[in-house]
Amino acid sequence: MAFIKYLTDIQFDYGAVSLLHAECLKANIKRPLVVTDKGVRAAGVADMALASVSGKLPLEIFDETPGNPTEAAVEAALAAYRAHDADGIIAIGGGSALDLAKALAIAATHLGPLAQYCTIDGGSNKITDACAPTIAIPTTSGTGSEVARGAIIILHDGRKVGFHSWHLMPRCAICDPDLTLALPPALTAATGMDAIAHCIESFLSPAFNPPAEGIALDGLERAMKWIDVAVNDGKNREARKHMMSASMQGAMAFQKGLGAVHSLSHALGSYAGKSLHHGTLNAVLLPAVLRFNESAESVIADDKYPRLKRAVGLAQDRQLDELIVEINQRIGIPSGLGAMGVPESFVGEAVQKAMHDHCHGTNPRVATPEQYTALIRESW
Repeated sequence: MAFIKYLTDIQFDYGAVSLLHAECLKANIKRPLVVTDKGVRAAGVADMALASVSGKLPLEIFDETPGNPTEAAVEAALAAYRAHDADGIIAIGGGSALDLAKALAIAATHLGPLAQYCTIDGGSNKITDACAPTIAIPTTSGTGSEVARGAIIILHDGRKVGFHSWHLMPRCAICDPDLTLALPPALTAATGMDAIAHCIESFLSPAFNPPAEGIALDGLERAMKWIDVAVNDGKNREARKHMMSASMQGAMAFQKGLGAVHSLSHALGSYAGKSLHHGTLNAVLLPAVLRFNESAESVIADDKYPRLKRAVGLAQDRQLDELIVEINQRIGIPSGLGAMGVPESFVGEAVQKAMHDHCHGTNPRVATPEQYTALIRESW
C-alpha cells in the first residue's frame, strides 16, 4: 500500500522572509527560540531573516548548532528553550540547524531520552502531535529539511540516526533565495550535490510514488542546469532560485526513501574525529552507488537510468556515474573519502553502522557488508 502525503505551507520567493512575523502568528508562536549557528549569525543572514519579527516578538537565539548536530547540542538548545519559556522554534540555517530544531521540537514536549524516538529503533510512533511548532528558513540549498519529516542527529552512543514523523514537519517553510547569495562556493557545491543525490536516490528507490518521482526528475534537471552557475557566480539570483527549488524538491521526493549513498554518508558522518560534510560525502559516494544500482531489477524494469539520462540531457551511451564525477571535479568536490580525511581504521565501523541505517533497506539493491566495503573502497 502506497502512502503519499504533500506536505506543508511553503512561502517561496525573493524577500519571502518578510512573511516570518505573519507565519509566527499563524502558528501561534509568541515566544520563539531561534535555532541557528554562529556562521549564519556572523554573516548577518540571521538578522536578515529575523527583520520582520525584531521588536515584535521576544526572541532568544541559540547559535551553538554544530556542523553535524548532536544529542548534546539538542540538550543545550532544550535548556535555552526552557529558560526562555519558549512556545515554538524558528530554525535558520542549513540542514544542521533545521534538523537540530526538529529534534528540539521532540525533546521540548516528550519525556525520556531522545534516543527512544529514533526511527531505526521503532521510535517514530512515539512522536506525537505535541511537538513544538517550528518554522524553517533554509540558508543553503541542499538538505531540503524545511519540507521534510525527518531529522538526523548523532546520539551520545555515537550512532548517527534519523527521527521521522509527520508531526516534525515545519508548520511553514520560508524559502528565500536571497538568503543564499553570500554562500561560499565550496558550501554551494557541497549542498548542491546533496540536493542532486536526494533527487537521484529518491527516484531510484523502488517504492511506488509517481508524484515523488516526477518532482525528483524536475528537481534534478534544475540542479544539473544551475549548479555550475551557482558555484561560479554566487550572486546570480536565478541560479540561487533554481538550486533552492531543487533542494526543496529533493526533500519532497525523499519521503519515497533514499538508499546506499545515504546509509553510507550517515555512517561515515558519525566519525567523531572530524566533521565530515554530509553533502560532500553524498557527492563522493554517488558514482560508486550508481554503478552498484544499475543492475537492480526495479531499476531495469522501470527504465530508471534512461529516464534519468533524459532528464539531465545525457546521451544514452553515456554513463551517469561519469557525469557525476565530471561535475564533482568542475565544482571542487574532494576527489574521494581519503581526501576528505576518513581514516582507514573507521571503515569497518562505518559498514556496520550503514547496515543498521534507516536508508539501508530502501536502496534498489540491498547491500551486504562486503558490498558496502567495496563501495567505500571505490569511493576512496
